[in-house]
Amino acid sequence: MTVNELQRIKRWHVDHKAEHPVEYHAWDLALTLWVLGWVGWFPICAFGQPWTAPVSLLGIFSPSLYVAWRKRAHLRHTLRCDWIDAGT
Repeated sequence: MTVNELQRIKRWHVDHKAEHPVEYHAWDLALTLWVLGWVGWFPICAFGQPWTAPVSLLGIFSPSLYVAWRKRAHLRHTLRCDWIDAGT
């Protein structure tokens, strides 16, 4: 995901926070995991802790995984997701 895509989705969540508070917090969690994933590379490189690599990779890809999950659920009509097409 590009930073512009992350920002577009975040802007939608901020604008619709009152109507979709759980979605807002779920996206914040995905972004927090993304940041923690990037920060997690420090112990891998500096201290030689390779066991943290899978966790860091999962964190780095958490926004993309979340969007893919939501898009799949939206296309199956099991979960409505208004922000998928917003701003595109």
